[in-house]
Order: sequence, then structure tokens, then C-alpha cells
Amino acid sequence: MKIKSKLSLQFTLIVTGIILFFSSLVYYFSYTSQLARFNENLLNSAKNTAILLINVVEVDSTLLKKIQRSTISLEKEEIAITDSSGKLIYSNNIHYLSEDVIRQNSAFTSVNFFSIAEKNGVCYQHKFHNRTYNVMVMAFDSSRKINLAELRTILYWCIFFSIWLSVLLSYFFSKKAMKPISDIIKNVKAINSSKLSNRLNEGNKKDEISQLAITFNQMLSNLEIAFKNQEDFVSYASHELRTPLSVMILEADYILSRDSQPDEFKKHIAETISDLKIINSQINSLLELAQLNHEKSINLVPVRIDEIVFSAIQLTKAKYLGRKIIPKIQYPENENELIIKGDFGLLTIAFKNIIDNACKFSSDDVMIEFFILDKVINIIISDKGIGIPANEFNDIFRPFTRASNVKYKSGFGIGLSLVVKILELHKAIININSTENKGTRFELVFEKNL
Repeated sequence: MKIKSKLSLQFTLIVTGIILFFSSLVYYFSYTSQLARFNENLLNSAKNTAILLINVVEVDSTLLKKIQRSTISLEKEEIAITDSSGKLIYSNNIHYLSEDVIRQNSAFTSVNFFSIAEKNGVCYQHKFHNRTYNVMVMAFDSSRKINLAELRTILYWCIFFSIWLSVLLSYFFSKKAMKPISDIIKNVKAINSSKLSNRLNEGNKKDEISQLAITFNQMLSNLEIAFKNQEDFVSYASHELRTPLSVMILEADYILSRDSQPDEFKKHIAETISDLKIINSQINSLLELAQLNHEKSINLVPVRIDEIVFSAIQLTKAKYLGRKIIPKIQYPENENELIIKGDFGLLTIAFKNIIDNACKFSSDDVMIEFFILDKVINIIISDKGIGIPANEFNDIFRPFTRASNVKYKSGFGIGLSLVVKILELHKAIININSTENKGTRFELVFEKNL
């Protein structure tokens, strides 16, 4: 059974239960109200009869019967009066008021209501001149029977039409309530590996269905990133790794195809080793990027930011011998002001990649400035190199993407994407200001370990 049908059935059952419950209450209170009113009429009739027959000397049994025949009395009314000894002193239209009934109900004090068959009765103790009389009156309440029958008919039809209406409304509202889910199912069916950029409508972003759509969209974003990384890797491997491998094969075939001198062998082997180093560097970069793409959290420990930067400077200087990389820092009195929470190795990779780019695309000195503020540490790395075109700022952090003015320089387009991933894991902020042919300025903001 579909959820829409289940909701409709459950709603109908709940409404039916509520209607039956309140209909029962209406019938019960109507019945008790009419019964109480009829019992009150019986008691009044018993009191009036006792007063006329016992209190009024001029009225005897014969006269009382004439009075009752000439006045409006209760339907099928029976009257019996006994004295304290149980002797019957008056009766009228006796049918159900037998001696046993009179004796049983006379045992009660004050007022006692009872019923026999379709009739209701009352036994009333009347006291006059220190003598006690039992007055019993029974009658049939036809109006109550008619009223309750009419009420049952009304309630039956009300229940029938209410249930019928609830079925229609429950189907309509369940269909309307399930429409967003039906739309989600329809849209999800249209999504495949080639349409991962499609997104579900998130509605008002507050109710449960909207939260489901938001969660699904987040999953799609993660899948899209994973597929994009896979596509980028395949594209990069097919275009970049194939070239050095082809050259290595040609070099090896060339060496094997002829008798070469030792110096020529050394030359070709050196070129092969250079190509292997390029492939090794490319594979290491890809592995680092893949690892960061899969890591959602890292173990952050207190580390000194200046030691990380100096470690990155030493690694870069080994590659660019003679290049001046100038750090500027004014050490605070409390060296704890330089401590942040982070991973020493990952942050060293991030700073090394930024400094390496500054050295690669600039022939002048590279400046690294520390600004220690109240709650954060700002580190600015600047160069006077070729800069980045303004319309390419949003693309340089994508894996395997390089600015249009650096194509003549070696590189894989992975360095800055690694930097962004590492800084995201450390919840650090990176800002870039660059002017083409004038230089680039990277500002990294880290929170202190307070």
C-alpha cells in the first residue's frame, strides 16, 4: 500500500473514531437529560397526588380519580399509595405496581427512582401528622423514545456523511501532502552520473521535506565533487603522464637500437631519470590531493606558526638556490601568542606551495610578514611577479587549472587547490590580491590557540 493510501486510511479511521466518540457523548447526555426531566415530572406528580389525597381532607379516593381523569396526566400513568404499615390506601390504573414491587421500593427512604419494562417510576415518602406514606407513580415517556429515535437517525446520517467527506478530504490532503515527495522522486529519477549538477527544489527550507531535499542536495554535491575529481584525474593522467612515459619509452628504444658511447648512455639515462622525477612529483601531488579530498577531519594540536613557515622556507630554498625569501616578524613577549591549532606537516605543505609559486613566477625577493593581533595571526606572502589575471581568480584554486599567463612555466595546477583544502581543514581564511605584471599578495588568517 502506498504511503498516500495509508495516510488517507489512517486519517479516515481517526476522524471516524472521533465522530463516533462525540456522537456517543451527544446521545448519552441527551438520554440522561430527558430521563432526569421525566423523573422530575414523576416526582412532582407523586407529591401532588400525596398532597391532594392526604393533606386535603375534602379530597377522597373517588374525587382524586375524577380529578386525575379530568386533568392532563402522564402517559399510561400508574399510582399507588400505602401507609406506614404497607396497606394500600389508594391505587389507579395499576399494571406494573404489584405488591412485590411496592414492598421492594418502600424499603428505601426519601426518593427512589426505578424502571420496569418500558416504564419509569418513583417511590416518594410523604410525611403528614407524624405518619409516613409511600407514594409510587409510574408512567411511559413516549416523547423521550421519539426524541431519541430522531436523534439516532440524525446521528447515523451525520456519521455517514462525515465519514464519506473525511475519505474524500483525507485523499485530497494526503495527495497534496505527498506531492513534494512525488516531485522529489520524479526529479531524483532524472539524475544520473551525467546530470549530477541537477538539484532538488528545497522549498521553504524549514519543514522535514525541505530538509530531506537539502540533505540530498548536499549528497549530490559530494558525489559531484567525487566524480569531478575522478574525471580530472583521468583527464590529467591521459594528458600529462602519457607524455613523459612516451619520452622514456623512446629514450629506452633509442638506447637499445644502437651502440652508444658511455657518455651518451649517461645522457639518456639522466633524461629518463628527470622524466621519472616529474612523474613521481605528479603522482605525489595527486595522492596528497586525493587524501585531502577524502579526509573530513584531522588531529589538530598546538603548533608554532613561525616554525611551520621557516620549515616551508627551508624546503623552498633547497629548490631555488640563491633566491631571497625574507621573513619579517616581531616576536611578542609571550611566545604562546604564536601558537595555533593545526597539523605541522599539512600546514608546511600549504606554505611551501604558496612560497614556491611566489619564487616560480617572480625573479625578485619574496616577502613573508607576520602580524600578531589580539585573536588572530595574519601572514602575508607577497611577490613582484607576473600576477594573476583578474578574471581568473575563481579558477586558480580548482585542481589541474592554471592561469593563462603561466603556461610556459612548469607545473601541474595542483598546488593552490592543496592549499585551499588544507586551510579549510584548519578553518583558516585566505585572501588574494593580485595585479597582472605587478605581483601577488596572499593573506592567511589563523585563529590563535587561546
